[in-house]
Amino acid sequence: MSDWLREAADGSLVLTLHIQPGAKQTGFAGLHGEAMKIRLAAPPVDGKANAALCAFLADFCAVPKSAVTLISGETSRAKRVRVAGATPGVTGRLRDQA
Repeated sequence: MSDWLREAADGSLVLTLHIQPGAKQTGFAGLHGEAMKIRLAAPPVDGKANAALCAFLADFCAVPKSAVTLISGETSRAKRVRVAGATPGVTGRLRDQA
């Protein structure tokens, strides 16, 4: 797997991300160093960007929003996120975004 995408011992995926809040459009933007860059249309105010990130990843990975949790980086652009219950095909789709 890529450095930014790892499988944890419990089978969940751990993503290392670089977030750009306040963008025109939400979506993947390739690699930023050793992290996947994601642009978010939501502003970095009152946790709106974090909520938008979790919703975006839940939708992309076809899991409930509750399956996406922020591990670290609540107030930073550098974040680590855990996605539980993702199917094996999701890993390939995520890698294709790099």
